[in-house]
Amino acid sequence: MTHALRTTETTGGGGGVIGAELFPNGIERYLVGGLLIGGGAAFIYLTTGIIAGASTFLETTLSYASNLGRFNRADYVDSRDWRLVFTLGIVGGAAIYALVVRGGAWTAPTDIQPWRLLVGGVLVGVGTRVGKGCTSGHGVCGVGSLSGTSIVNVLTFMAVAIGTAQLVQALGVTP
Repeated sequence: MTHALRTTETTGGGGGVIGAELFPNGIERYLVGGLLIGGGAAFIYLTTGIIAGASTFLETTLSYASNLGRFNRADYVDSRDWRLVFTLGIVGGAAIYALVVRGGAWTAPTDIQPWRLLVGGVLVGVGTRVGKGCTSGHGVCGVGSLSGTSIVNVLTFMAVAIGTAQLVQALGVTP
């Protein structure tokens, strides 16, 4: 596969890939993934009027197993079947990718210790409730709709993520 971003001969030496250290396998997979995510979010919004935030979609599936009122709102129960199919499609997409692109090989996507993933997942889950949505709802759909709340939330997500990454690196924490 060729890299989409190539530089020409420069005064400092030969050509190379712009940001090769950031995208060692090229940008194509990220471009295709972004187009699929954006296209899917746009399709759902245009056909249903519902913002395709993954945290809300996952929350609606809890109406199958919980009697709590927050999970059994009428709009959740009325739309939970197709939202469940959408949520399963997210997981299924990863499985199809592993089968087709990786030839069926499923490898751990990270070297991070499982307990750290669990703690991080809980913190992200709490953050999605505090922020009234996740990066897909705010970042893809909200920013695309020029929502002021979503823009502020995305800037906050990014600032906290960058700050946390810098702190972890400064502390010398390893996976």
